[in-house]
Amino acid sequence: MFREFINLMMGNGDYFSLVAHVLAIVMVIFLVLPFHEWAHAWVASLMGDKSIKYRGRLSLNPMSHIDYIGALCLLLFGFGWAKPVPVDARSFKNPKFGMAIVSLAGPLANIVAAIFGGFIHFALVYFAPEFYFLNEIGIFIRYFISYYVAVNCSLAVFNLLPIPPLDGSKILFAFLPDKAAYALYRNQQIFSIALLAMMFFGVLSTPLYYLQSWILQFVNFICQLPYELIVG
Repeated sequence: MFREFINLMMGNGDYFSLVAHVLAIVMVIFLVLPFHEWAHAWVASLMGDKSIKYRGRLSLNPMSHIDYIGALCLLLFGFGWAKPVPVDARSFKNPKFGMAIVSLAGPLANIVAAIFGGFIHFALVYFAPEFYFLNEIGIFIRYFISYYVAVNCSLAVFNLLPIPPLDGSKILFAFLPDKAAYALYRNQQIFSIALLAMMFFGVLSTPLYYLQSWILQFVNFICQLPYELIVG
């Protein structure tokens, strides 16, 4: 996003594309990140954490979930986070694997959100191609939906990284000995700082790009298939 803004200031960017990108990220911040965190809370509640409903996180209210640093990182770098949902794993039958399932719910919510956008994209491709590809409003909508789907795929991949405090680390904990899991958990502040540094210096950009591309191909395949069957 920052690079797109610089390109625009230098006269090399696409204003339509930049505005669509910003609006897509704003939509993700205010609608999808709350959905991501609500998914964690909902699954935790289903698995037996009865305290979750008193924590104010079984809600889609953005103000209950937004982390301002995470939102800023999402705007600048394309990867960010919301406030983690506090979960009492002691209420699960198997705390380690229960936390893994709860943690997986967030990235899956992003993939569901991406698939929702993908269905809209291919509906317009197949049933309103002239509007979608030739009309200025349609082109803007196409930019917006494309960025919206891509950002959700990015967030799903980013959150699955096995680096504390991301969701992927809690999934990893389920397969580690207790001592190793505790050591990672105890040092998660150090990992958090390292994660921010890697994001700032672009260390994660290339591996995340390839992982995001694989998820995006999967989403496109799932979303296009029904329309191909219908249209023939």
